[in-house]
Order: sequence, then C-alpha cells, then structure tokens
Amino acid sequence: MTEQTRWTEIEHLPEWDEEYYDVYTAKKFGKWVMLKTLKKDLRDDPKMQEMLEKEFDVRYNLAHPNIVMINDFEDVPGLGRCIITDDVYGDSLAKLLREKKVTPQHIDKLRHQLVDALEYIQNNHLAHHPLRPENIIFTENIGNLKLIDVGFEQRANLTAGDTSQDIYNYGLVIKQVLDATGCDDSTLRRVADRCLDPNPRARYRDMQQLHLALENRRSRRLYIGIIAFLLAMIVLLVWLSSPWRPAPPQPEDITTEQSADR
Repeated sequence: MTEQTRWTEIEHLPEWDEEYYDVYTAKKFGKWVMLKTLKKDLRDDPKMQEMLEKEFDVRYNLAHPNIVMINDFEDVPGLGRCIITDDVYGDSLAKLLREKKVTPQHIDKLRHQLVDALEYIQNNHLAHHPLRPENIIFTENIGNLKLIDVGFEQRANLTAGDTSQDIYNYGLVIKQVLDATGCDDSTLRRVADRCLDPNPRARYRDMQQLHLALENRRSRRLYIGIIAFLLAMIVLLVWLSSPWRPAPPQPEDITTEQSADR
C-alpha cells in the first residue's frame, strides 16, 4: 500500500489551529483521524520539532473521556511529522457561540465535564496553553465535551499560579457563555465571578473546591430533601407514640373475625 492510499481526504481545519500548529482531518486506512503538525514555516526548526515530539511523549499515555486521545506519531505526505489523534467530529464552543447554538446541555457539560478534564490535567501536572472556546469541542452525535489542547510539558509539580490561571480561564469561558446565552444560572454566575477575581488568593484554591462550589445548588436541594424526610419520620414516630395513634387489634377481635370467616 502506498502513502497516497494510506492517507486520503486530508483537509485543513483553520478554526482549530494553535499557536505553533496546524490541525487537519484525514483518513488513515479509511478511518477518520486528526493530525496536528507544525506550521509550514516552523517545520524545519529543530527546537520546534523537539517541542512537537515532547508533546507527543507527554500526552501519549493520557486517558480521559473528555480529552482527545493520541494514537501515533508519524510522517504524513505534504505535512511532515504529525501527532495522530482520535477524530473529533463536531463543533467548537467558539463556533456554537458565534452561531448562537449553545444549549443548556452544553452549559451542563461545561459545568461538569470541563472541570473533570481540567482536574485530570492538573493531577497529571501538565502545563498547557490557556483554555479558550476554540479548544473545547462538542462531538456531533452525543455532544460529548472534548479538549483538544491539553498539555505540552509534564512537570514534577504545578505551581499555585498554574492552578489559579486555569481557574481564571475557566471563569472567562463560563462568563462568555452566560453573557452570550442570557442563562440565568445564579450559581454558575457566582462561580464565574469568583474565578475572575483580580486577587488570585480570592479565587478557588483548586479544582476540587471549584467542583464543590458548582454543586452547591444541587447539594442544597439534597440536604433539604434529607431534612424534610427526617422531619416526616419524627412526626410519624411522635404520632405513633401519642394517644391518638390507631389502637392495635384486640385478641377477641381477631377471634371474632376468624369465626366470621368460617
């Protein structure tokens, strides 16, 4: 099999390009994949080549349902050395915002799946480019959220500044979505405002604290439900212990009932 039949239907996706990379969709042996390669004027730069290879090494062993997985690293005719990833056929959040197609389901996934992905990235100590609507993708059929730009360097530890910057950028994305859609979710608005506090110390300490803040409304409803249930049980127990409780059947009543049945 020639390289021409190995790789077919290669198409540039300008909207998904990154600072140093161009992104393509293509078929490899008839299966859709995505390609990430250095921009044309950078492909012969040894430092840029090393950067691309390092990103492949960093991301190859990652496994998370909301992060695009890397499959291979190889030369592609006309493009040079490429990182090969799963195909993510869908729309970026940037496009959905532009076309006014953001739905409550998208917002819910930004609330949960995006935070899950960011927490995974931080737990793996990955330095990455700033979070932005262009690298948040929603798949076409299921609408699952996927991040396409998740790390170029793995460090021994991330600094508090790295964590705080992720939280700040998350707030930027959420505020942009809320403003564009007119969504009146007060909890989400309050969380976004705190993420964007000019004082980093006033923001959420980490992704776990952000998770808890986002679950505030749901947790409050759960607590109210539990309290209501406990109060109902207390009332029932008090009633059963009171003089107004139903009288238990007497032995003679049971005997009379049994005789009537015969």
